[in-house]
Amino acid sequence: MAGAPASSVSNPSWFTPKRLLVIFCIINLINYIDRGAIASNGVNGSRRTCSESGVCSSGSGIQGDFDLTNFEDGIISSAFMVGLLVASPIFASSANSINPFRLIGIGLTVWTLAVAFCGFSFNFWSIAISRMLVGVGEASFISLAAPFIDDNAPVAQRTAWLGAFYMCIPTGVAVGYVYGGLIGGLSWRWAFWVEAIFMLPFAILGFVMKPLHLKGFSPSGSKIALASVEDDSEDQGGRVEVANASSEPSRFTVLKIFGKGMKVLLLEKVYVVNVLGYIAYNFVIGSYSYWGPKAGYNIYHMSNADYMFGGVTAVCGIFGTLAGGLVLDRMTATISNAFKLLSFATLVGAIFCFAAFCFKSLYAFLAFFAIGELLVFATQAPVNFVCLHCVKPSLRPLSMAISTVSIHIFGDVPSSPLVGLLQDHINDWRTTALILTSILFLAAGIWFIGIFLHSVDRYDEDSGHSVDSTDKSNSIPLLEEKILDTA
Repeated sequence: MAGAPASSVSNPSWFTPKRLLVIFCIINLINYIDRGAIASNGVNGSRRTCSESGVCSSGSGIQGDFDLTNFEDGIISSAFMVGLLVASPIFASSANSINPFRLIGIGLTVWTLAVAFCGFSFNFWSIAISRMLVGVGEASFISLAAPFIDDNAPVAQRTAWLGAFYMCIPTGVAVGYVYGGLIGGLSWRWAFWVEAIFMLPFAILGFVMKPLHLKGFSPSGSKIALASVEDDSEDQGGRVEVANASSEPSRFTVLKIFGKGMKVLLLEKVYVVNVLGYIAYNFVIGSYSYWGPKAGYNIYHMSNADYMFGGVTAVCGIFGTLAGGLVLDRMTATISNAFKLLSFATLVGAIFCFAAFCFKSLYAFLAFFAIGELLVFATQAPVNFVCLHCVKPSLRPLSMAISTVSIHIFGDVPSSPLVGLLQDHINDWRTTALILTSILFLAAGIWFIGIFLHSVDRYDEDSGHSVDSTDKSNSIPLLEEKILDTA
């Protein structure tokens, strides 16, 4: 390191590790403010209604302006998921041939334009397509941001930094509810235009700043990752071979990289167990966020169930997520320790959440449920730490993308309608909530299995990319760049 050539530290990036974390946290916050805003009463609004006497109300928000049915309104709220699920693997695979930092810039540009067009939408299909494109834009960021943070965080604070990043999810949704309610009084269209204005500088930043490079990827334009991942039954990983190329990769090449990467992920038992536990976990959390206020209203007759559940979730999400990252760092961040924390926090959290729904007292429910959610949210940093460290550096974007796709397709997307069907069948919200919460015990059990799997932290494994010494400056994470600069 100390003997690196002077050219390797020339023209350093404007980013420092802390600046990178702050910027990514703000971007993540804006993403989830958008999700909260479109679900808020101020933006989403209510449909047009007519009384028996023939008096009709014009409705409000998106639903009122476009005269949407509840089904169409539900499609708009979740349309971004289509773009997210389709584009996430594409962006992750493209990181082999296009600088990942530039990919984030491209994604944020698509996001900004799509959100702005939401404000100009004129009917159901125009806003539905816009929301799908919002998902496409977000896909690059959710696939690539966490690996960047993992590269540049201090080693002793790696999961704490991931915790800070993922803490923006519950915070953003909660702020989005309030933001949507406030700005909805002006016009629901302004909610989207203001979001686009705030995101625009970050989209531009992705193009004008010196591009950062991810560990495991050769600099853009110097080498193109063309190759293949071969099975290795001994280490459950794979070998990525990279060949030089003089032309841009074909569509077939990108598909080949994606297919080989998927094969490695599916053969990695640690990754599969981690994601299976995450799916079960997200199945419950997704239903909590959708059905929680209605269940609380029916079981405990809460007059302000929206605010109570939103407030508890926001506070517990912030402190729980941060605490999970800090605790894992104190334990020494290893994959085995991550599984220990995941299984323990989820098990104890499940006990408290399950007990909460057994109480008839509202105050006892809120106390136990808050403790349960605090523990359950502590899983966010450890579960993503495992996704990042059980694979080689070059596979981290694909690992994050497939994890995100899986927890939505098999987790929160089907959970809400399935829980609704269960409630229709048994017609007892307390029983429904207890059955749903019991799935957290399954998640804890799956993660408990991970403790006993042979796990290897592959963060420092050779990615197989041969990088010339003249190109090394572009692939050195920020912290190492600082070290070289002072050497």
